Amino acid sequence: MKKGIGYTSIGETFDDFILIKDATKGTASNGKAFLTLILRDATGEIEAKLWDVSKEDEELFVPEQIIKVTGDVNQFRGRAQLKIVSIRPVQVTDGVQISDFIEKAPVEKEILTEKLTEAIFEMENPTIQRIVRAFIKKYQEKLLVYPAASRNHHAYASGLAHHIVSMLQIARELHKLYPQINKDLLYAGIILHDIGKIKELSGIISTSYTLEGKLLGHIPIMVEEIGLMARDLKIEGEEVLILQHLVLSHHGKAEWGSPTPPLVREAELLHFIDLIDAKMNMLNSALNKVKPGEFTERLFAMDNRAFYKPTFEEN
Repeated sequence: MKKGIGYTSIGETFDDFILIKDATKGTASNGKAFLTLILRDATGEIEAKLWDVSKEDEELFVPEQIIKVTGDVNQFRGRAQLKIVSIRPVQVTDGVQISDFIEKAPVEKEILTEKLTEAIFEMENPTIQRIVRAFIKKYQEKLLVYPAASRNHHAYASGLAHHIVSMLQIARELHKLYPQINKDLLYAGIILHDIGKIKELSGIISTSYTLEGKLLGHIPIMVEEIGLMARDLKIEGEEVLILQHLVLSHHGKAEWGSPTPPLVREAELLHFIDLIDAKMNMLNSALNKVKPGEFTERLFAMDNRAFYKPTFEEN
């Protein structure tokens, strides 16, 4: 049986070390303080409530703190929640470290680098290739370790690069089916579309939104960066404008975060490829944690739907 919070079922007891990803103070109806904790390990995360907290508790149980916790996994509003029975900070003699609790991409960084390099070598437009190369050089170290989100899809170490490489694989197959697609433009849009998250998100341990991320967001951040990079490289022309449009429109519509809808064929395709990879990543992660014949927990990013895992085996 797989071990970890992501594989703990409703009604079971969890008794292990785990990392605090986030801690938010609240006040109960009786006037007493409590903490809402988001706890994570390498298999997933869960919300927990710590009631009647003291000032000392507030100082002890903070983000990036490892704790030893015992609790019962209950269900609250369609999602798992840990009811804490006992809790204490980690001790030196426990022999655990933060890296033990960080989920990692299922693909090694060396392979991700190789796939990104292959895509750049396939580009024939020198202007597009120069811009993409410059961004890879500028952000290579962080690109290979950052998550693609604080939660939901690819929310793990190297998740951003994994998301990009998975999208490139989808794009490569679609180009075979639709050879009219400008492959250089589509590949560039895929590689660049989420790089702004390196500034939008805080990092890989207790991933949260930076001030720049909260006030601007990764889309405007990256649109500006493309303009600045083109200026630094002394590049002018329609390619720069179209690359900015691909980034600006990749969420598809205003209510999803894009100020403009896709108005270029490759922008439309980029939007759908992004959706496919994000949704499949969320579904695969959720379905991997339930048994055949069971439903996943409700997935907020999937219209709050719970998905069923069929009982028949794959051929």
